Amino acid sequence: MDTKDVLDIFREVGAILEGHFILTSGRHSAVYMQKAHIFMHADLTERLCRALAEKIRANVPGKIDYVVGPAVGGLIPAYETSRHLHLPAIWVEREGGKFKLRRFDVAKGARVVIIEDIVTTGLSIRETVAAMREAGAEVVAAACIIDRSAGKADVGVPLLALADYAVPSYAPDALPPELAAIPAIKPGSRQIS
Repeated sequence: MDTKDVLDIFREVGAILEGHFILTSGRHSAVYMQKAHIFMHADLTERLCRALAEKIRANVPGKIDYVVGPAVGGLIPAYETSRHLHLPAIWVEREGGKFKLRRFDVAKGARVVIIEDIVTTGLSIRETVAAMREAGAEVVAAACIIDRSAGKADVGVPLLALADYAVPSYAPDALPPELAAIPAIKPGSRQIS
């Protein structure tokens, strides 16, 4: 599966929205990838996550002990990707505004791969890396369905993307006039605690 295949699936269910959006990262964009429209279709989610699992198998050497998803956005793709890798899926959640591994214990040195839905700045993955290292795990890689940064986001570990889709995003004080003229919508989940 390549970038075109992934974007075709997103377009098929109307998951590529246009307007003025405040992304989970706090940046602004004229394009929003509404992955919830994908995740409501188990068959499409399965296709994407099976391809992501194949990419992980081909690019991550050695044993993997767990697949980890950042709550909320990474839960479904982490679970579905773990199913194809035949590995347990665990997740981190926000506690006091910080990601933490709350419901699970991992052995010191457990090798984990973080699964995210869409990466823009990589902040959720970096926070998940920190939480997993604090829990004693070794983060060997991260993977996502779409990398909106097209390889520019530094997540602190190797990042595998099923699709690279460079979509411009802007700091709130650096909006182009045509975007600033449209009221902003904030559909992300970072504010959920």
